[in-house]
Amino acid sequence: MISFIIPVLNEEKIIEKTLKWISEYDGEKEIILSDGRSTDKTIEIAKKYTDKIIVYSGTERQTISDARNLGASIATGDYLAFVDADVSIKNPNEFFKTALNYFKENDKMVAVTGYIKVLPEYETLADKVIFTCFNYMWIFVSNVLHIGAAFGEFQLIKTDVFRKLTGYDKKHIGGEDHEMFRRLARVGKTFYSTELMVYHTGRRAHKIGWPRLLFNWGLAALPPSLQKIFLGEWKVIR
Repeated sequence: MISFIIPVLNEEKIIEKTLKWISEYDGEKEIILSDGRSTDKTIEIAKKYTDKIIVYSGTERQTISDARNLGASIATGDYLAFVDADVSIKNPNEFFKTALNYFKENDKMVAVTGYIKVLPEYETLADKVIFTCFNYMWIFVSNVLHIGAAFGEFQLIKTDVFRKLTGYDKKHIGGEDHEMFRRLARVGKTFYSTELMVYHTGRRAHKIGWPRLLFNWGLAALPPSLQKIFLGEWKVIR
């Protein structure tokens, strides 16, 4: 079974589209919404599609690591599919059949991710060039060097391995997705697939601009103690 985990905060504009395509997957699944205390209609919309909704109750500002880990804490599936709220996957049945086959064909496989693209209706030339460069760089790092590399839009991870590693490192303000795959690669095999096309809106780059986002990604590669000094926080973009 796949446990789909979607971290959200005030996603009323897009969450229904995301939950609809997940609902189209015919395999055994559960859909978990991990909510950071939304004040809009996110939860109201999600109730039509989700099996479980868990709401953050901490006093400190919730990080994306906290949100993903919170959703994973109530998951019962064999695999955890972490999906961002603005992600779209075409033909989910074929997509996840392919994804699960990677695990079946190699018992050392612990995590799989896909090729990240911006949806055609939103994609700019800069999106196409930059994501192509990063995709092929991460393919080389993950599949050839076996270091482990991934974006956070989509990650499919074996539940037992995820829990042994105690989940995403909440000390990371950014770059927690990449850091998770580096740790996974130390205990098993990770794979960056060109067969698995994962689309998203590209809203962060479009909102703050690619120069600033690339700079922030650079800061997110720093150790957590330095991230706090130079990055401060990963701001919400809606």
